[in-house]
Amino acid sequence: MTQLLHVDNISVAFDGFKAINGLSFDIARAELRAIIGPNGAGKTTFMDIVTGKTRPDSGDVRWGDKGVSLLRRTEAQIVQLGIGRKFQKPTVFESQSVHDNLLMALANNRNPFSVLSYKSSQNDIDRIEALVGQINLQDQLAALAGELSHGQKQWLEIGMLLAQDPQLLLVDEPAAGMTAPERAVTVNLLKELAQTRAVVVVEHDMEFIRQLECRITVLHEGAVLAEGQIDFVMQNQDVIDVYLGR
Repeated sequence: MTQLLHVDNISVAFDGFKAINGLSFDIARAELRAIIGPNGAGKTTFMDIVTGKTRPDSGDVRWGDKGVSLLRRTEAQIVQLGIGRKFQKPTVFESQSVHDNLLMALANNRNPFSVLSYKSSQNDIDRIEALVGQINLQDQLAALAGELSHGQKQWLEIGMLLAQDPQLLLVDEPAAGMTAPERAVTVNLLKELAQTRAVVVVEHDMEFIRQLECRITVLHEGAVLAEGQIDFVMQNQDVIDVYLGR
């Protein structure tokens, strides 16, 4: 698999506390990866660094075939390079329909002034139909986003990110607050997306992670504690001591 993201020995401290401490690992182009770890392990800070929200004190983060340093890019430039992030709490436009939420996400590829007077083309209509099929909301196209269940809002936000066609999707705790059927749909969605792009899932729910059937990176005190498939990770004594045993 071709490497897409290369995290190289990054460290960052906040008020003397090392949130990330010599963290290094790679993500391949078409890969599903789960990141787990106790609170304070550095999971959120890692995502903040990759998306340009936080600058590390040392190390580098390289992107794509040309090894572009993300540390020299703004948050907006990083999005344009092909990195999308979904936060734990869905951020959708609740007073707008599913269709209009996705249309606005497509329109974000244009400048702010053209969006104001923008009218959807047949290409956009086709794209929205494809997106709602992917995210299992084809029957809710005209529904207001505020009327959707929590899980459906999560899917809609993923669809809005997919409208930007990211090469890397960072997804924070997608299973939180979902019903069992919604979790099953989400597992299938993330697996499908990882066929054509990199998907990194930060999650606490080990049963959800087991269903993803992917490689797992365990963080502890800002560094990689263990890495491998779930059975290897769950039998690792260090992981049991610092995370699973809690």
